[in-house]
Amino acid sequence: MGLFKQFFNNTRKPNGWMGKMMVNGMNQGHAAVSDWGLSHFPNVPTTAHSMLADFGCGGGRNTAALLKRFPAATVTALDYSKVACDKTKQFNRHEVQAGRCDIVQGDVSRLPFEAEIFDVITAFETVYFWPGPVKSFQEVWRVLKPGGTFMIVNESDGTKQADEKWTDIIDGMRILTQEQLTQYLQDAGFSKITAHVNRKQHWLCLLAEKARWTEVPIQNADS
Repeated sequence: MGLFKQFFNNTRKPNGWMGKMMVNGMNQGHAAVSDWGLSHFPNVPTTAHSMLADFGCGGGRNTAALLKRFPAATVTALDYSKVACDKTKQFNRHEVQAGRCDIVQGDVSRLPFEAEIFDVITAFETVYFWPGPVKSFQEVWRVLKPGGTFMIVNESDGTKQADEKWTDIIDGMRILTQEQLTQYLQDAGFSKITAHVNRKQHWLCLLAEKARWTEVPIQNADS
């Protein structure tokens, strides 16, 4: 593997000194699309949510944005890269010390959390690499509270041909379209799904809600 390819494969799972360089650049490099995505976050009171999570937390900037937006909430940041977890902990060190931010190294397809504990879960520039992804989305659904929201923000919406070069460079990367992601989210159990697209930049933001109740088929009493 050439040095160029080796470096950009750290996008998937940052590791070693190259991984440290990668996460250092993520916070700035993804800032524009992250802020655009957050602009579509439901306009709710800052006290509306108490437990949030940022899965695939990378360099920790988006975790910090959630902590700032919801000053009374606790935010759990998860990544399966130790380098990313260390960077996120350093970036949010004051909130970690204050007990408002938990850093967890883990796999989105096998989340180490109990069911129905988070009000909101975000995923910025990360679902390209998630196992499944239906299996991973089912795990997100499991740990969301009824009525909770799962936000996906991607810099590539799968319709820009030039972006296909990254799937050749980065092993295991899949750039999914709005339609594909919507279907996978529905297959995972999400009900209401709203999409926002910046067609000029090919940015994509999806908001998927977990229904507040599960419909149970009515059974005949004589059956």
